Amino acid sequence: MDWIVLLPPVVAIVLALWTKEVYMSLLTGLWLGTTIMVGGNPITGLRELIDQLVAVFGDAGNTRILIFSLLVGGLIALVQASGGVAGFIAWAQKKGWGTTRRGAEILAWAIGMIIFVESSITCLIVGAVNRPLFERLKMPREKLAFYCDATSAPVCMSIPLNGWGAYVLGLLAAQGITVGAVGLLANSLLFNFYSIVAIVGTLVLAITGWQFGSMKKAEERALATGQVIRPGSTPLIAKEIAELEPVPGSGEKAIHLLLPIAVMVAMIFVGLYITGDGQLMQGSGSTSVLWAVCAAVGSAMIMYALPGSGANGKALMKPVESVGLVLKGSAGLVGMVILVVLAFALGQVSRALEMGPYVVNLLGTGWPTWWIPALVFLIGCFVSFTLGSSWTAYAVLIPIALPLAEGLGIVPALMLGAVLSGGVFGDHASPLSDTSLISSMSAACDHVDHINTQMSYALVMGGLSFIAFLVAGLLN
Repeated sequence: MDWIVLLPPVVAIVLALWTKEVYMSLLTGLWLGTTIMVGGNPITGLRELIDQLVAVFGDAGNTRILIFSLLVGGLIALVQASGGVAGFIAWAQKKGWGTTRRGAEILAWAIGMIIFVESSITCLIVGAVNRPLFERLKMPREKLAFYCDATSAPVCMSIPLNGWGAYVLGLLAAQGITVGAVGLLANSLLFNFYSIVAIVGTLVLAITGWQFGSMKKAEERALATGQVIRPGSTPLIAKEIAELEPVPGSGEKAIHLLLPIAVMVAMIFVGLYITGDGQLMQGSGSTSVLWAVCAAVGSAMIMYALPGSGANGKALMKPVESVGLVLKGSAGLVGMVILVVLAFALGQVSRALEMGPYVVNLLGTGWPTWWIPALVFLIGCFVSFTLGSSWTAYAVLIPIALPLAEGLGIVPALMLGAVLSGGVFGDHASPLSDTSLISSMSAACDHVDHINTQMSYALVMGGLSFIAFLVAGLLN
C-alpha cells in the first residue's frame, strides 16, 4: 500500500482539472493526505488538516510569499488608479510597442527574459506591463498567463544569477561538491533541455502566432466575441481591482507605472546583495521579493503624493487615499492567497508522507545506462508536478542522481541537467506551483483555465526534452 502516498496531490490535481473547482479540490487532496498521515481516521485527519494550514505560517519563507502576494494586489490597485496603466498604453503605442498581436507577444517574452532575478517578480512584471496591451488587442488572458509562467522558472534556471542558482549550489555542497560546483552548474545548463525548449518554443509561438489545443479555443473565443476570459470563469484577482478606473485628474502618465516597477526590479538586486552578504547568488529570494514589493508600493505612494503628480500641478492622491487603495487591492487577492496556503500545506503533507523518495525508489535497477538521464527527467517532472515545487524535486533527486551518474559513468552535468529540467517542468505546468498561481493572478485569469490552456504546450515541450535526453544519453 506504499503507493497510497501518491494519492493526495494526484487527487487534488485531477479534481481541479476535471471540476474546475480548485479550492475544494485542494482541500479534498489535503484532507486525504492528512487522513493518511494519522492512520486513516478522517475525523482526526480534519484536525491534522487545520494544524497543517497553521504550520504553513511557521515557515518564514512561506509567510513572506503570502505577504508579498497580498501587497501585489495593493500595488496593482495603485498603478491602476494612478492612470499609470492607461498612460503606459498610450506611451507604448507612440513607441510602436505591442501595437500588433505578434508585437505584444514578443514584448511579453522579451520582458520575461530580462527579469531573471526572481521567478515571482517575473510573473508579476510580465503581467502588469502587458495586460493592458493584451486587453486592447482582445487577446485572451490565458495567453498572457502562459507567457508569465513560461518565462519565469525556465529563465531563472537558465540564467541562475539568483536564488535558484544559490539553492542548487547549496545542494551540491551538501553532496560534498564544492570545488568545481559552479563549473558543474554552468555545464549542466547546456543540458537543461526543458528550459531551453520552453524559452525558444515560446519565442517561436510569439513570432508565428501558432496555437493549438485549449489555447487555440481561447484565441478563437477572444477573436470572435472579444471575451478575453471564459464566460463563467473566476479570475484570481477581483474584477474591481483588475478593471479599476483612474482617479479624476490622474493625467494618465506612464511614469506612474514604470517607476514603481523599476524600483521593484532594482530592490530585488539590493535585497539579494544584502541578504547574501555581498553575494547575489547567496541571497534570500523570499526576503528580496517582499522588500521589492514593499519598496514599489512605498515609492508609488510617495510619488503620487508629490505636487505636480496629478493634473494642474496638484498631488495625484493623498497618502490616506493610497493606503485605502492598497488595502482594497490586497483584499482583492485574498482568494489567491488562500490557494497558495492550500498548495503549501499539500506540499508539506506530501513531503511528510515521503512521496518523493517513494517515486525515486521505483527507479529500481537494470535500466540501460543511456536511458537513465531521460528517466531521471521523467521522475523529476512527476515529483515537481505533483508537489508544485521544483526546489523540493531538486532536494530529493540531486543526492541520488549525481552518485548514480558517478557509479554508472554518466556525465554528471547531463544528470544534473535532467534534474533541473524535470523540476522546471513542474514549476511551469503544475496547478500547485506558486509561479503558476501568481501568473494567473498577474494576468487576471482563471487558474484552471490557465493550467488547461498551457498544458498542451508544456507536454509538447516536455516530450521534446525527453527525446533530447534520450539522444544525449546515447551520445554521452
